[in-house]
Amino acid sequence: MNPPLRTADDIAAIKAGLADGTIDAIATDHAPHAPHTKEAPLDQAPPGMLGLETALALASPNSPCRWPRWSPRSAGSRPPSPGSPTATVAPSRPANGQLVVFDPNHEWTVVPARLASKSRNTPYAGRTLKGKVRHTVFEGTPVVVDSAATR
Repeated sequence: MNPPLRTADDIAAIKAGLADGTIDAIATDHAPHAPHTKEAPLDQAPPGMLGLETALALASPNSPCRWPRWSPRSAGSRPPSPGSPTATVAPSRPANGQLVVFDPNHEWTVVPARLASKSRNTPYAGRTLKGKVRHTVFEGTPVVVDSAATR
């Protein structure tokens, strides 16, 4: 991974920053490489690991994130393109971009073979987490339903 996993103190500081509002957004460079590519020698295997399915639970397992005020678009410098719809979710209107349904109370154990990702490389195998991404919608199309990939 680049950058690599950090120390326990760094992780605690990130969680504290999320809880007190110092940090407005987190991101993951989800790199879902197929298992056979990760089995290559270290200097030949592509860098990265899956992160999308575990990131929210790992970021704040014991304290609620400030979801209503969270706006990833405001954290970046790229404004919406002219004429594009706003990032509003409404009945009969597909969400533009990506929408994630997260259950903050669901406890689960990371089992790589059961993840929706095409990748299986995670350092969290066997770890019990609280909070789970249940559904993901991309440009109006469900791509993960009840934690299982649809395509």
